[in-house]
Amino acid sequence: MNSRILIGAVLLPLVSLAAMAEDWPGWRGPTYQGISTEKNVPTRWSATENVAWKTPIAGQGWSSPIVFGDRVFVTATSPDGVKCHVICLDRVRGSILWDKEAFAQTPKNKAEKNSYATSTPCTDGRRVYAVFGDGSFVALDYDGQVVWLNREQKFYSQHGLGTSPILYGDLLLMARDGSSEGVDKKLGWQKPWDKGVLLALDKETGKIRWQGSRGRSRIAHVVPNVLRDGDQVQIVSGAGDVVQGFDPATGRRLWSVKSEGEGVVPSIVVGGGLVFATSGFGAPTIRAIRPGITADPASAGIVWEWKKAVPMIPSFVYAEGLLFTINESGVAQCFDPPTGKLLWQQRIGGQHSASPICADGLVYLLSESGDSTIIEAARQYEQVAKNSLGEKCQASYAVSRGQIFIRTERNLYCIGANKSK
Repeated sequence: MNSRILIGAVLLPLVSLAAMAEDWPGWRGPTYQGISTEKNVPTRWSATENVAWKTPIAGQGWSSPIVFGDRVFVTATSPDGVKCHVICLDRVRGSILWDKEAFAQTPKNKAEKNSYATSTPCTDGRRVYAVFGDGSFVALDYDGQVVWLNREQKFYSQHGLGTSPILYGDLLLMARDGSSEGVDKKLGWQKPWDKGVLLALDKETGKIRWQGSRGRSRIAHVVPNVLRDGDQVQIVSGAGDVVQGFDPATGRRLWSVKSEGEGVVPSIVVGGGLVFATSGFGAPTIRAIRPGITADPASAGIVWEWKKAVPMIPSFVYAEGLLFTINESGVAQCFDPPTGKLLWQQRIGGQHSASPICADGLVYLLSESGDSTIIEAARQYEQVAKNSLGEKCQASYAVSRGQIFIRTERNLYCIGANKSK
């Protein structure tokens, strides 16, 4: 056979596989919803079995790993929370390619479960964008060099910083729902104020493009989401007491629905024409919301509510036409999204902070003790597998090229068969 034909025959399936390989470029993956299109994702592992590599991560942080091509990124701070690091690993070997101290910060108040590097970074394949506890942004290139810094957007919250940035077009978007650092610490936390915003930065320069005002709201740590309806696009963002839609071009608030409660953490999830959110402390409730349209903001409204076993930290999964939740005490639930009908409820056990994901028709749950419970994404509860790493886990899964990435308190694991370049 002609050598060029032979080479082409070999390369074509490799190129096709590369084109099909899915990156996990930010919080909860490419759709911000914890959904992977990968097939044959691992369901069995331990701390020593089916592990491609395990790499110690210096410092402290609960940001989740992200994956793009042959690179994995995480963030961390020095144990005292001062030095802020972005770390890049080789996704095949697990070796650390670079560990960049981006800047130093002054640690302030935070909740016990929080860290000073909880925000999950995001990447567009050229740069990685990270945020740390004091609210500062940094963009680095893939060689670990700082491209820009924005330290003007200082942040304070009684809980610390718990949300993450996302990318939309040329914008870096992040909710900023903190509280007062002044004499009255309850202001913005337990007392509503008008300082909460959805912030948009130019991803090329780090300069502010717009700030979307919430009106009166309270403290939260909710990652926004992108809602597409034909040619119409909205950024849906939740905070204490409100769920809202914003125009991505201008930051204009399009609609607002009341969702009473403060300290909200679970991210916004969309599906079937609805927005799914929770409220926080004081009135914990799962809500399905009909988003408003630009021409008629009053068209937004609550479709259904549920007040039992409400997640206060883990986000939802909308998959296979179903809505799955798990709360901190390990109670999992499955709902019919259009109606809110509870299809099943099951006590998984353990304490849960990580957000679940769905891959290849399975929902993956992860407890703080490192136990992974894998169930069918179905209208009946069925457990497929249970695995344990035996290490503390609060970060959420990442999935790419048929492998699972799990950050523990001290290590980053790559689960699944070792992939050669």
